[in-house]
Amino acid sequence: MARDTTDQTPLSSVSELSAYLEKGPRPKEQFRIGTEHEKFAFFRQDNSPVPYFGEASISALLKGMEARLGWEPIMDGGNIIGLAEHSGMGAISIEPGGQFELSGAPLENIHQTCHESNQHLAVLREIAEPMGIRFLGIGGSPKWSLAETPRMPKSRYEIMTRYMPKVGSHGLDMMYRTCTIQVNLDFSSEADMARKIRVSMKLQPLATALFASSPFTEGKPNGLLSWRGEIWRDTDNRRSGLLPFVFDADFGFADYVEWALDVPMYFVVRDGRYHDCTHITFRQFMAGALKGEITAWEPTMGDWTNHLSTLFPDVRLKRFLEMRGADGGPWRRICALPAFWVGLLYDDAALDAAERFTADWTVADVSALRDAVPAQGLRAEIKGASLIDISREVVGISKTGLKSRNYVNDEGVDESVFLNPLDEILAKKTTLAEDMLALYNGRWNGSVEPVFEEYQY
Repeated sequence: MARDTTDQTPLSSVSELSAYLEKGPRPKEQFRIGTEHEKFAFFRQDNSPVPYFGEASISALLKGMEARLGWEPIMDGGNIIGLAEHSGMGAISIEPGGQFELSGAPLENIHQTCHESNQHLAVLREIAEPMGIRFLGIGGSPKWSLAETPRMPKSRYEIMTRYMPKVGSHGLDMMYRTCTIQVNLDFSSEADMARKIRVSMKLQPLATALFASSPFTEGKPNGLLSWRGEIWRDTDNRRSGLLPFVFDADFGFADYVEWALDVPMYFVVRDGRYHDCTHITFRQFMAGALKGEITAWEPTMGDWTNHLSTLFPDVRLKRFLEMRGADGGPWRRICALPAFWVGLLYDDAALDAAERFTADWTVADVSALRDAVPAQGLRAEIKGASLIDISREVVGISKTGLKSRNYVNDEGVDESVFLNPLDEILAKKTTLAEDMLALYNGRWNGSVEPVFEEYQY
């Protein structure tokens, strides 16, 4: 997220929190696709991480992109921490360890998404190449320890860094040593939101398996295919993972609000200053818990929207839905991930088919699958069926949905072409993580250094 919001509208009741989400639905013809992707910045000379400060640095990249794009700089304590396109149609931000992120504009189809990503990477390369910087597209930092990983001067990250070790064993790894590809998608009504979040919550472990690309940690295999997936199993379980109540037939906006109210906060922003609020929940905040601690202690709508951005379930609800289960990966996967979910969720017949296919998957079933996937990948099973077989069915549903949408490019090719990387995985029955492990044990001669050359953007 590039910028924390500062909406000063006062809050006085819980109903206002639900009312905020209730403004999310939009007509189907206005559905859009917002794709986010992160990548690790490294120096090509020695594959070392890129610091924030210096002539060749994360801050220098941001300033170079500012000059090239003309986007508005986002500042924190005098430091540039991101860029915002002036009309609000996209942003660039940095994650805690310097992971460089594009939050794409809301676009109509995957052809546009791919063009946007390609253009972003091309401009970024122009800025980065003279500095000797390149970018790695996989899900987990393959070489650097936490101590070796730089830290970005962003106030919310300072609060999170202090808090994470108190609530889980992998929170700092999540912050500093992982990358993801995500897609943000719309819904037309509360009922449509509930269907989509239920189906996508069930299928998120499948996305983790298909996009697994984090088999190395600190220079050697970590015994997993998606280290990032394993990290999310114990990061901060009060705000992440599966949400069992989503599986209820009557789930709605108010249920999500009730859950979010009882999750500890990270911060509030007052006059540009971040105040640590990890000792209270949003419900306590609404009841006046900060009175006497800060001057402007009354909650605002900006506080609520910021709080929603600090919740990390596998599918996150704002005024849209965020698919959060996939590792980062090479360029083709930046297109494949949104294509997978758009095909499933934006075509009515495909959504019906996906809903029927997963109808008998219980919370316990999905939880067990989520636990198994980081190590087993597509060999994991649910209800006695392997994810290889399930993937063929689900990717097939997605492909049908994309063909039905019938968004074609100038050559007459529809969006289903962007599922080709997933078709290749299913044909080989191996994930990208397994391909990398085979290379490590083969021509890479037990070294992770070649990953920086072979999987860079």
